[in-house]
Amino acid sequence: MCKILTVPLYALCCKKKILKYKIKRIKSMFYHAYNSYLDNAFPYDELRPLTCDGQDTWGSFSLTLIDALDTLLVLGNHTEFQRVASLLQDTVDFDIDVNASVFETNIRVVGGLLSAHLLAGRAGMELEPGWPCSGPLLRMAEDAARKLLPAFQTATGMPYGTVNLLHGVSPTETPVTCTAGVGTFILEFATLSRLTGDETFENVARRALRALWKTRSDIGLVGNHIDILSKKWVAQDAGIGAGVDSYFEYLVKGSIMLQDEELLHMFHEYDRAIQNYTRFDDWYLWVQMHKGTVSMPVFQSLEAFWPGLQSLLGNLDSAVRTFQNYYSVWRQFGGLPEFYSIPQGYTVDKREGYPLRPELIESAMYLFRATGDHTYLQLGLDALESIERIAKTPCGYATVKDLRDHQLDNRMESFFLAETIKYLYLLFDPAHFLHGGGTEGDGSWEEGGEGGQCILGAGGFIFNTEAHPLDPAALYCCSRHARDRQELRDILLSLSQPAEEKPKPPAKQTDGLPASQSESIALKPGERKAAPLLSCPVQPFSARLSILGQVFTDNT
Repeated sequence: MCKILTVPLYALCCKKKILKYKIKRIKSMFYHAYNSYLDNAFPYDELRPLTCDGQDTWGSFSLTLIDALDTLLVLGNHTEFQRVASLLQDTVDFDIDVNASVFETNIRVVGGLLSAHLLAGRAGMELEPGWPCSGPLLRMAEDAARKLLPAFQTATGMPYGTVNLLHGVSPTETPVTCTAGVGTFILEFATLSRLTGDETFENVARRALRALWKTRSDIGLVGNHIDILSKKWVAQDAGIGAGVDSYFEYLVKGSIMLQDEELLHMFHEYDRAIQNYTRFDDWYLWVQMHKGTVSMPVFQSLEAFWPGLQSLLGNLDSAVRTFQNYYSVWRQFGGLPEFYSIPQGYTVDKREGYPLRPELIESAMYLFRATGDHTYLQLGLDALESIERIAKTPCGYATVKDLRDHQLDNRMESFFLAETIKYLYLLFDPAHFLHGGGTEGDGSWEEGGEGGQCILGAGGFIFNTEAHPLDPAALYCCSRHARDRQELRDILLSLSQPAEEKPKPPAKQTDGLPASQSESIALKPGERKAAPLLSCPVQPFSARLSILGQVFTDNT
């Protein structure tokens, strides 16, 4: 068919055929891994692809299945999504005597269940009245998050790193945790609070963020590990990689999702120090947090998220140059080693492995969306070929133990299905609904809330650090309805009282805000209704319709 078209149409046609072919290969990769987990490892947390069996790793609740659930929907498999969502409701129990990572349980389990809940309508599941403000997967996410709350019951507000899901925090639990383990909760916990109306989750996440903010050094940096009780830094290496990475990520994404100036201000202050002290020739090194002197001249594979994060802020020139540095390492080894010595241009001893991480692919997806440069598609092709040739086994895909000789390790992390394959797929599907693709009438958006008064799924999804997409419109929808119900109750109460007994509006303000705002779920103490500082402000979701850019609201 392509041969009879004009040259431009021929190129476009063939480009689409190539993209469809790559998408087909990525789907095949997913199902080889997914079916291998179901056949050999379920109900364990993870698959062991060399011995074709399973193991519990992060908490004994079928972690891979929870982590992969929204990927099924992203790939278009509604039937399996419905089956697994029902299966998880029947089989997963968080009331168990298990020590679980607070950080990992939040990003993988709470985040995965929230995302699946918000995508359930698109998957064709039967929805409860009032969805997305109610639903079984939302209740599961809330149940899992409540099991984590005892970790936040500290004098500083910063959480312990581990909690027993049945008994809470052990008296012998270490108070030392990584920076990301303190600052990576605002996306999931704010989503929970605004969907359910329970402010507890968002409050503890904000308290932890503000406590961590106060511990930065005189030159504006934070270290790697902190004693959450004494607020003393145990590991004073400052950088953007392991142990710190998602803290910075959540300041940016939280500011976008919540339209929050405070979070954005925090990141900008950190970024100024990061650029001043850790950036060298578009690499980011590790430095001593108080002095700014180089402590580790290495690139860590987890740092590869940074170009994508920079693109969200519009810092494309810097993002592109840093991405090219990281991509050069990938081309050298066919993957990103956990540690790479920048001066030596080689792997670091005992850090030569590649556990099929997604971060460079994630950045490629964001940068391709921002620039349209096919360099990022080439990275996707390289990643697809490398993983297939190096890591594929008869029972899934295995962690690469050593990129120098391609030895394999007997583990397939759940993030391979949740993140790596998802970002690969989205890189090659620019019209996907998660990118805001689709046209009117093809299900690119959906109704929700009481009486179907909310427009959901129309774009602007925010990915948590485990690649679970969250819809900001749902947060606004539920918090708005809660506010409307409260206002209606106040009106009915005032009408039921004699005129002389009608309460007068309070004159005082709470925490510097009008009382009506301080009672709002959507607006927290310290926030105010003002034009956001972000580069892409959105119309309120109460705007019902727009034609050729003209917005028609309820009052039009």
